[in-house]
Amino acid sequence: MSWDELLDHGDEPFALAFPPVCDVYPSLTLKATIVHACDDQEGALSYSLVDCEIARDTDAGHAQFAAYITSKTVSHLNDAVQHFQLVLDQCPVSHPDHATALTNLAYARLLGYIRNDFEDIDTPTSLFRDVLALRPQCHPDHPLSLYNLTKALNWRHDKKSSAADICESAKLYHELLPLCPEGTYLRSIAAGTNGVDYVINKCNNLPKDASDEGVHLRRVVLELCPLGHQHRPRALDKLAKALEARFDQHGTVDDLEMSIQLGREAMSLCPEGHADRAYLLNNLAVSLTYRFDHQGKPNDLDEAITLYEEGLRLYPVRHQYRDTYLDNLGLALISRFNKCGDIDDITRAISLYREALTLCPPGHPRRDITLNNLALALDTRYNKLHVIEDLNEAIDWYRESLRVMRDDCPGRHLSLSNLSASLCSRFTQARENEDIEEAINLCRESLVALSLLHPDRWFSYRWLTTAYLARYQILHDPADLSLAVENSRLASRHPTQGFPRRIMTACNWVVAAEQHSHTSALEAYYTCFDLLDGHLATRSSATSRREAAATFHYARPLPVDAASCAIRRDNLRHAVELVEQGRGQQWSLASRLKTPVEDLESANPKLARNYLELSKRVSDAAQSSATITDRAAADRAATEYRILTSQWDAAVTEIRDLQAFSRFLLSPSYKDLQAAAHQGPVIILIASQYSCSAIVIPTSGEPHHIPLPSVTLTDLNNLKDRFARAIRHASIMGPNLPRNDLIVLLRTVWEKIMLPIVNVLEHVLKLKHDSRIWLCPTAAFTSIPLHAAHPFQTRADRSKEPCLEDLYVCSYTPTLSALVRSRQMMKKRISPSFVTIGQGQPGTGKDKALLAVDSELELVHKLVPATANRSTISGDAATRAGALKALEENTWVHLACHGKQDLVQPYNSHFVMRDEHLTLLDIMEKHVPHAEFAFLSACHTAVGDKETPDEVIHLAAGLQFSGFKSVIGTLWEVDDSVAKHVVKAFYENLFNGLEEGGVMDCTKAAWALNRATHAVKTKVPLEQRMVFIHIGV
Repeated sequence: MSWDELLDHGDEPFALAFPPVCDVYPSLTLKATIVHACDDQEGALSYSLVDCEIARDTDAGHAQFAAYITSKTVSHLNDAVQHFQLVLDQCPVSHPDHATALTNLAYARLLGYIRNDFEDIDTPTSLFRDVLALRPQCHPDHPLSLYNLTKALNWRHDKKSSAADICESAKLYHELLPLCPEGTYLRSIAAGTNGVDYVINKCNNLPKDASDEGVHLRRVVLELCPLGHQHRPRALDKLAKALEARFDQHGTVDDLEMSIQLGREAMSLCPEGHADRAYLLNNLAVSLTYRFDHQGKPNDLDEAITLYEEGLRLYPVRHQYRDTYLDNLGLALISRFNKCGDIDDITRAISLYREALTLCPPGHPRRDITLNNLALALDTRYNKLHVIEDLNEAIDWYRESLRVMRDDCPGRHLSLSNLSASLCSRFTQARENEDIEEAINLCRESLVALSLLHPDRWFSYRWLTTAYLARYQILHDPADLSLAVENSRLASRHPTQGFPRRIMTACNWVVAAEQHSHTSALEAYYTCFDLLDGHLATRSSATSRREAAATFHYARPLPVDAASCAIRRDNLRHAVELVEQGRGQQWSLASRLKTPVEDLESANPKLARNYLELSKRVSDAAQSSATITDRAAADRAATEYRILTSQWDAAVTEIRDLQAFSRFLLSPSYKDLQAAAHQGPVIILIASQYSCSAIVIPTSGEPHHIPLPSVTLTDLNNLKDRFARAIRHASIMGPNLPRNDLIVLLRTVWEKIMLPIVNVLEHVLKLKHDSRIWLCPTAAFTSIPLHAAHPFQTRADRSKEPCLEDLYVCSYTPTLSALVRSRQMMKKRISPSFVTIGQGQPGTGKDKALLAVDSELELVHKLVPATANRSTISGDAATRAGALKALEENTWVHLACHGKQDLVQPYNSHFVMRDEHLTLLDIMEKHVPHAEFAFLSACHTAVGDKETPDEVIHLAAGLQFSGFKSVIGTLWEVDDSVAKHVVKAFYENLFNGLEEGGVMDCTKAAWALNRATHAVKTKVPLEQRMVFIHIGV
């Protein structure tokens, strides 16, 4: 294009196209401006002359540089650099061409370095950095300036291997690529093999960095690898490992969850046959094992073992990395052995380590790890089988591992702790002081190497506890016991270790404190409950919370043992608080999202709205996660749930900052719990291995302790078993035959349990006869029909000795909080509506027909006052959905059908409907605050949980939780042919006098049941009168 053609465009911009380069057509947009060299103003003339000189030197520099490119003659390069330097000297920072002059000089010097004609790479890098500072994001040459600096940084990294250079280059590419549209020349060179791919590869070769900056870099690199990019699997894995390492240092569970999600995605991109599959299998399995250690999810461990075994098949014998898979699979098998106790797992682990050791001869870089793991497996087997040869071999291998291990090895502290534990074990057998002294010193040494928040400090605290306890049991020095307790405290409260290990430590602390009568016992119990509460709160569904609780089988007696401990220390208020906190965890965690906030709404409407909105979102997330079966989706849902619960926790903390709400949703105090006794005393029956007793909570004042010295926990367990046999036997007896076995048992309950309590009610509390009392049984007491206690004695005047139900109107409550909550919800009442739900003909194969159901429904319908809105659902209409709808829409419910208590998974306990089961979980998910009364004329509706007996999880409690304040339930199987007599008498007493304008009152249900069981004595056998109990207000 000639000058005339250029000037013809005037002030309008125009495009200038060039021949294709690498199939890309470069183009420029130009704009011509005419500068008049001859001007009246001297200054302008001077600037123009300078600009002309700059242009001549620039052109000369480019000419020499072009000659250098073609001839590779260094003198041309030197001349080009000299001209470009002259131009730069004439272009100060304020000059509009300063950045261009810097670019020309930097590029010439960079090419000289690339061709090995210059040795200086720092200068062009610095020059390009200055250019970028002069061309911010809005500048049209900003993308090119980014690219030039990345190129210089890449070359400097190639020479100096500086991690900082390649990290900076990655961040610059992260900014550059979105500015380079597809099809442009700059995109083609930036995204090529020598561009961003080079940076990604070099970043992936950097060592693992668990710092926030290191994790951020890995996120940047991943974003440089969009879906379909060849390096995406490795980038996913590198970010996953960085997050896992950060979790290992700080214990933030979100890092571990995200690590697993990234690992799953990386695996999905590497099908069978992919070169990286074995490597990624191992890394995902390691993350899953970490999560098992931290959260105790058994599926994680099983999946990890499956992944390790697949990886092992990909690494045949003599493969250079086979020992790594052998080591990791062995560790997973040890964990499963510790959980399940299958001796085959630990035997196989030892075999794997012996094979791995043959692959790691002396001098092998991973020999120390394999030695440590073999020792750990032998030590684990010794703890199970107590074969001393295993322990001695383990100690020898631990010592050898430490001998060949570098002093700065990151895992050295674990080997020190492991050897310490083995020496403690040998000390308890051989009682050699050298062993225990060395054990303590090793643990102290391991602590020195770890930061205060490192998760592995827990191991050192744990084994120091073991060592001090072992020495105390031999030498009886009180200082050792104090040191053991202090290390138990540190281990159980170590914030970056997972809940399962901390819970185990706290439980061991309880055992030691009880065994040695240490003053920290109550503190240990409180710590256990706080940790269990924190652990269960991480689970999104009621079912998963119950499964998590059941995992800690050794923690089942904690609530009653804690209460017993407080009683022995003459602190009855603490006893009440502890037994409530320990027993009510499942219900309290579920109910906290349904807590009424009327008072908060009055005090701070904004906080109340935020709390209610977050509660709903948490509840919705929990319900949706319960149906997810895909593991990756479940992990994502768990992360979302944890984020929501974190926001919910922050909202609760903000509410507690208000003075009037400082105890919002905290474990209730004795003063809070005493509200349960507002209408009559509550009797907590405590069945502990240390003592059996009762605590009576009066309407006001201090609680009363009633020792039960005639019964032990063993006695109670035998008693409940005898009751079960007697009930089964009575069910096949004729209705008129005497129930002698039951009579003997009920007399025992009266004499050994209830009579001492009645004496306190009568003579200390001066409680009038026919008053109401509430029973709150724990542990073995939950399976004994306490309400039916009877002396079966005749006085001298031939009158009958009164039984418990002759003296008082008995109700039950699963927890004190449940009764308090029901009373609070009684404040709002609406016009009653009564629905009868019956299913006597369940679907094919579900259960036998109940022939008396329809007649029972008809009977109840007739007895309900006409003033109530009455309806009936039965037959084909009595489906799961139909029953749920009826429960939501009515305040009073009578339900007649089969009831099934699932002792393995109590949340699956159910009522049998026409199509699907109506489960306890279905009922709990409904919130019906205006509901009042439910009569459950079905079997096993008030039977507790087999695995967690102090968590009263049954159908009647579920209905109370969902909103029903007063519930009639059953303890065992109901005979529907005679149950109708109890039903008829109950409703006749409950609704007596309503035809004269009275109001349906659910608080009379307990009294009506008491009257009904008295009224049907001649018609209904003893076991069928005892079967019905009242729960609630």
